[in-house]
Amino acid sequence: MTGLVTAGALAARLARAGCVAADDEAAELLATTDDGAALEDLVRRREQGEPLAWLVGATTFCGRRLAVHRGCYVPRGQSEPLARRAADVLPAGGRLADLCTGAGAVAAHVAGAVPSAVAVGTDLDPAALACARANGVRAVRADLAGGLAGGVFDVVTAVAPYVPTADLAFLPSDVRRFEPLAALDGGPDGCTTLRRVVEAAARLLRPGGTLLVELGGDEDEVLAPTLLASGFASWSTWHDEDGDLRGLAARRD
Repeated sequence: MTGLVTAGALAARLARAGCVAADDEAAELLATTDDGAALEDLVRRREQGEPLAWLVGATTFCGRRLAVHRGCYVPRGQSEPLARRAADVLPAGGRLADLCTGAGAVAAHVAGAVPSAVAVGTDLDPAALACARANGVRAVRADLAGGLAGGVFDVVTAVAPYVPTADLAFLPSDVRRFEPLAALDGGPDGCTTLRRVVEAAARLLRPGGTLLVELGGDEDEVLAPTLLASGFASWSTWHDEDGDLRGLAARRD
C-alpha cells in the first residue's frame, strides 16, 4: 500500500485501462515508489499505454531481471525460446553474435547460461546500446555484422524487425504510439532485415554454426531462397502454443 492506494484498487484501475496482467502490474508499480504523487504519475502514464517496463525501468526475461530504458524496444516473452535454444547449442567457450540486440536480452541470457562463452551484441540505436551495456552485454554500434570478424562465431541470433509494413496498423495502439517502429517494421514482406541477417550470419558463422532468428507468418518460406543462397542447406522452425510460427534455426554448411 502507498498512502491510501491498495493493490486491489490499483489493479482494478489498470484492468479498466486494458492491462491484461493488472494484478502483476499493480504490484510492480507499488514496489517502484512509496510516493503517492509519483505513483499517480506512473499509473496515468500506464493508462495511456506507456510500457510498464519503461515505467519501472526493468522487465523479466528468461527468469532474469533486465534493465529497460525508456525509448528501447521491450523484450518479449515470445523471444525466450530463441534465447534458450541459443544457450543450448552454444558450446562451452563458444562465441555468440546477437544482431539487433536491443536491450541485450538474448545475449544477456546466453552469457548467464554459458559463462565461459563470449557474447557480443550489435545495434545501431545508441539508446539500445546503452541499455544492453547496462545489462552487462558487450555491445557495439554496428549495422548488423559490421566490424565483426568473419567465420569465428558458433551461434548468431537476431530478433530483427519482421512485421510487414502493412501489418503495423494491426499492432496494439500503445505499441504503435510508444515503441520504436524501427524495431518492428520488417518492410513489405517482413523479411527486408531478415534477409540481411541471413547474409550477415553466413559470413560470421564457422562451418557447422547455427543461426536462430525470430519470425512469423509464412516468413520461413519467404526466407528460404536467401537461406539456400547463403549456404544454409537445412533448417527447422518452432511454433508457439497457438501454432503460430515463432522462429527458425538453420545450420551453416
